[in-house]
Amino acid sequence: MIIDSGVSLGMRIRWSMMLPIAGLVLFALVSYRSVPMNHPELEMPHRYYWWSSLRLDTDPLNQNPKPLMPCADQTQNCMDWELRIAWVTPGWLDRVLVVSALPAFLAGVAVVIGLSKLGIDEVLSFMVSMPILLVAWFYFLGWLLEGWSDRRRNAKQTSMKMT
Repeated sequence: MIIDSGVSLGMRIRWSMMLPIAGLVLFALVSYRSVPMNHPELEMPHRYYWWSSLRLDTDPLNQNPKPLMPCADQTQNCMDWELRIAWVTPGWLDRVLVVSALPAFLAGVAVVIGLSKLGIDEVLSFMVSMPILLVAWFYFLGWLLEGWSDRRRNAKQTSMKMT
């Protein structure tokens, strides 16, 4: 006697498709939330871009130093400097993304550091490599979940057939 578990192949959740989409949506949301932190003021260009609490250098080899801006009032002492270290507290979306995709972020950090030593903009390398690494990581997790649920379902059906 074969008992159907009530879940057909068309009704199964495809984790290998859902998790990469969820990861990309989280990445897009965290990137969108990072935009106001990096709002460029008109009078001073920025060298660093803050993605959540990660500081990304737009000119890692300092090949294109930003020109000094003249003072509006000549009686003032003007300095042109940019804060290299800022205290940025990541939100809960940032934490969920980084914790759930820690291997992808570690690989992304390696890619960004490696390319920055060649003089490639860290923002560009991060924004190109991270979505690819996130999709690969979440696809792998989905594949593992699907395999585990298939083995569990097959074991349950086998035990039902024997009784």
